[in-house]
Amino acid sequence: MASFTPAAAGVDLMEVRYTEGELAAMTSPMSSSAASFAEYLYWAERKRAEEDADKTVIASQGWGRLIRYYRNRNDTEEKEKEDVPAVSEKSEKLDAEKNNSVAEFDEYVGMSEHDQELLTARRVLRQAGWATVFYLVTCDILGPFNAPFSIASIGMAPGICLYVLFGVVAFISGVMLHRIWLRLDSARYPITLYGDMCERTVGSWLKYLASFLQCVQLTINVGLICLTNGQSLSQIIAGPHGTGHLCFSVTVLIWALCGMVIGMIRGLGNFSILANASVWLNLMIIFINIGFAARTLPNYTAAFATSGLLPGPVMVSATIPGQPLFIQINGVFNMVFAYGGAMIFPEIMAEMRRPRDFVKGMAVAQLLIISVYLAYGITLYPLEGQFVQAQSYTGLSLYSGQTICNVIGIITGTIAAGLYGNIGLKVIYRLVVEQLLKGPGLMTFRGRIVWSLSVLLYWSVAFVLGSAIPSVGTLTGLLGAMGFFHFTYTFPPLMMLGLDMQIDAALEDEPFTTPGVTPRKIDTWYDFSRWKRGFLAGGRRRLIWKIVNLIFFLTALATAGMGLWATGTDLRRALKVGVATSLGCNSPVG
Repeated sequence: MASFTPAAAGVDLMEVRYTEGELAAMTSPMSSSAASFAEYLYWAERKRAEEDADKTVIASQGWGRLIRYYRNRNDTEEKEKEDVPAVSEKSEKLDAEKNNSVAEFDEYVGMSEHDQELLTARRVLRQAGWATVFYLVTCDILGPFNAPFSIASIGMAPGICLYVLFGVVAFISGVMLHRIWLRLDSARYPITLYGDMCERTVGSWLKYLASFLQCVQLTINVGLICLTNGQSLSQIIAGPHGTGHLCFSVTVLIWALCGMVIGMIRGLGNFSILANASVWLNLMIIFINIGFAARTLPNYTAAFATSGLLPGPVMVSATIPGQPLFIQINGVFNMVFAYGGAMIFPEIMAEMRRPRDFVKGMAVAQLLIISVYLAYGITLYPLEGQFVQAQSYTGLSLYSGQTICNVIGIITGTIAAGLYGNIGLKVIYRLVVEQLLKGPGLMTFRGRIVWSLSVLLYWSVAFVLGSAIPSVGTLTGLLGAMGFFHFTYTFPPLMMLGLDMQIDAALEDEPFTTPGVTPRKIDTWYDFSRWKRGFLAGGRRRLIWKIVNLIFFLTALATAGMGLWATGTDLRRALKVGVATSLGCNSPVG
């Protein structure tokens, strides 16, 4: 499984880090109309210059901020006494910064008083340092429980190489996203969502495509939560002798119903503390799992139920095992889960006081993620071999160890249900109901009604997915192919290519001189001349990079298509050889 945090979900991190008042100031839309591409570059350049001149020491805060937030939410009087002076101090400091900015960078020129206040509020909230980036990105190490399964699918040596290769390429993609963000983000026209980058570099069609895939990804995620929690509950009910039984679809339905109840709560409140606690709980599962697996036999019952494997000696393959190609590819796309945090990189950078430091925090975080996933995978795979399970701790044969891990897993799964169900549905609500359908705002009375109906529909779809695809490995691979892979590997080179082409295509346009006035263009993207200039202009070095990004994009797109084929084929195999059936009562873990 992947991480159960807002980070992995690719959602608005500010919801768990700021109060409702701060969040409203940060996310409230400005009245200014959309700017031209040249103006995005103009204001971004000035914003970067301001950040480079800022020598303020940044003290990144992790648990301390969360604990203070928890206390403040439960002690209104203390909040009023302590927070108001702090906010006043922030405001005074930012007033001084604002005055300096007006003189040096003219960020506030032509803006209404309301927009100036919002811009100032955004500047106040950009306080995170590179250590905070590390803290947020490493949330992806929360649940590397599919790492042994991924390595077992393609062999020890190829598994290690591909984990490292995916990590290196994910880092390169992260650097691309960082460069794009630095060139286009400003306090006046901020980038806070992945879709903002898609729209400014390629066009609104990519923004809508990314938003659609994001919605699909979040929905499959909660379906995966229902499935894994259902498996854990099924094993607990079965007992040490496997005599207990409850219809598996019912166990999945139980967690869907729990999600519906939790989902009715619109505010996150104390979930932030629980989300961080789940880090340590999942690490506990890792150590317990390895300890029991080293002293017991694999779970042959679960292996037969999922893959039709009969009991036998543990076999470990150093090279690619003799399995069908689609099984190997499905294992590869299970690896993508380790690097699924790219969707929230723009949101993290939007919180940083000096965004140029982002790469430092991301590099350390990615290195830790690779280390944790590989260490767990290469330790457990030799212990269980071909019998390893996609949800690794369900492969324990000793009931006591299995139950301990399952109970802890259910706790972290319930936390995940609250987070994904709440934040994930908010993302879908804002993208679909508010932006596309122009529906009521989330905090209005009519919004409350639409939200409640959306919760029921959202978790109903999650139940159908979890019960209809009773294979964790297949559903995880499908999620990687449809969601995580595109945001980490497919879209970044396309957006980088779009950015470079727009910059070079504008070389012969009228220079940008006046904020708010779009420079005159000599042609449009409907003309072949602009496409030709955008691709060929800029010099030999830039042309080479454009070709590299184009090949990178096409290769990633083809790989994603192959992943969809493999996961679909593996799903048919899993339903054919496994004990569990779609919407049936047999458990996929025996």
